[in-house]
Amino acid sequence: MRRYSALQICLFVAFSLIIGCGTIVMLSHSGFSLYTKNVSGSVISGIYRRAHAMTSRVSDSISAVWKIMPQTQKYEKLSRKLQNYEYTQQNNAEIKIENTYLREQLDLAEMLEYVNYPAFIVGRNTNSWHSQLTIGRGSNDGIKKNMPVIAVQNGKVGVVGKVIAAGTHTSKVASVYDFNCNISGRIQTTRDIGLVTGSGVANSPLFMRFIKKTVFNELQYGDIVVTSGENGNYPRDIPIGSISKIVITDNDSSLGIELLPTVDFSRLETVIAVGMKTSRTGNE
Repeated sequence: MRRYSALQICLFVAFSLIIGCGTIVMLSHSGFSLYTKNVSGSVISGIYRRAHAMTSRVSDSISAVWKIMPQTQKYEKLSRKLQNYEYTQQNNAEIKIENTYLREQLDLAEMLEYVNYPAFIVGRNTNSWHSQLTIGRGSNDGIKKNMPVIAVQNGKVGVVGKVIAAGTHTSKVASVYDFNCNISGRIQTTRDIGLVTGSGVANSPLFMRFIKKTVFNELQYGDIVVTSGENGNYPRDIPIGSISKIVITDNDSSLGIELLPTVDFSRLETVIAVGMKTSRTGNE
């Protein structure tokens, strides 16, 4: 069943009233009116006056509607333009932010002496939000299992993790939070080397093991731990995290050191997978 707008209904009623009033006016000036003038002249006269007044009001209302309609259409047009402008501005702001991220990644990629593959994060493990990531590049792009993955945020470089599975177009990355991601790390101030691992729980501290107790007095909270570069698993001197807690236990010869990761995974969008076996010079 067809539905009519309020404006259409008003116009229909207005035109009906005009036609009805016009008919009455015509009858009042016709022979029929003359015939009935002596009987009901006063009635017809009253009806005529009321009809004329009603016709005038309806005519004024219709004129007002026609005057308002262009303004309403202009307002709606301006509203749509404003919405489009705001949408464009939002998109431009997002593009600027994205370009900043990409520029940071590109600058880092150009500085690395290894072949590298910038990529967007396209998925995360729902069971452990930051422990495992999916990046939008795979074996067709040159990604291989065990490739180290790093990133830059606000001008600071940090370790993300390593590739644990390379699909055709996407790859799985175990982050530093994952207990399967073991990294040889060096305390930047004392040069002591230990093994950095995750607990498997996102947003929990990382653990550095095998640092002897004798260096306890040389360590401070906030000291940076970087990749040692040993075994060729990661580029050398990439920050992993900073010391947030030091624990001494009687039954352990090593210190219990906790680290806060350098990378803020809750804001991580882009990464770089690094091909350690092929240098940029050797590949050209």
